[in-house]
Amino acid sequence: MKPAPFGYARAATLDDVFSLLAEHGDDAKIIAGGQSLMATLNMRLSEPEILIDINRIDGLAGIEDTGDTIRIGAMTRHVDVEESHLVATHAPMIAAAMEHIAHPAIRNRGTFGGSIAFADPAAELPACAVALEATMHVAGKGGTRDIAATDFFKGLYETAVGEGEILTAVSVPKIAAGWKSGFMELARRHGDYAIMGLCAHLQFDGAKFGDTRLIFFNAGDRPVSAPQTAALLNGQSWSGELSEKLSASLKEELDPPDDLNADGPMRKHLAGVLVKRTLAPLAGA
Repeated sequence: MKPAPFGYARAATLDDVFSLLAEHGDDAKIIAGGQSLMATLNMRLSEPEILIDINRIDGLAGIEDTGDTIRIGAMTRHVDVEESHLVATHAPMIAAAMEHIAHPAIRNRGTFGGSIAFADPAAELPACAVALEATMHVAGKGGTRDIAATDFFKGLYETAVGEGEILTAVSVPKIAAGWKSGFMELARRHGDYAIMGLCAHLQFDGAKFGDTRLIFFNAGDRPVSAPQTAALLNGQSWSGELSEKLSASLKEELDPPDDLNADGPMRKHLAGVLVKRTLAPLAGA
């Protein structure tokens, strides 16, 4: 299929973007890498009046060490995040996730902020952001706002970005001493959307688990936390018995959807598989 007719404007500054958004409202769409948007346009799932191209705006791309965090500009290409020494050193969960995002051709063009702002519940980066307690930086005509990742994702393709605003950057806290991150997903083919995925961020006291965050993707209409199951890990060492308890807890705590790839019970089973495969190596088991 071909997209419906639309206008096009190349913004040179953020003020240009805000003016165009104010003029066109819901009839405008932002285009960054376009790897998700072009598909929806071609299938006529989205029919905007105008596309606002933000590729030429200075300051929206790049990866910066800000002291306690790594700040990733919204227009930073996936491939640049994938190859970043800063990200690999200070945000290893994100580094591990990058190779699972589609294919090299997509990662060469797609953007970090685009994936976050699109808020696909099956995507890797929104779940990473929630697990790492990242901060989203949003700008609009009225100024800037910082939004915690846990408050950012509101539902299926819905975020806390307000009318006339855009996501400009994401700040990811550096991994602290005593913490480890794990990432794993199960997909039919490498590069496909995950049937089920897990982002795990854990504190260790020797061989025992401490504070733990377990965030699943493609388990609901946004990244899904499993705090009751995570609490079972506190003060425990890895064992087969603990693995079984976690799997049983996830079956009670999670309520994943049915779709053409898997039904809810299958996804609950896969959640237990992911926890075992992710946490056991982190615990040295």
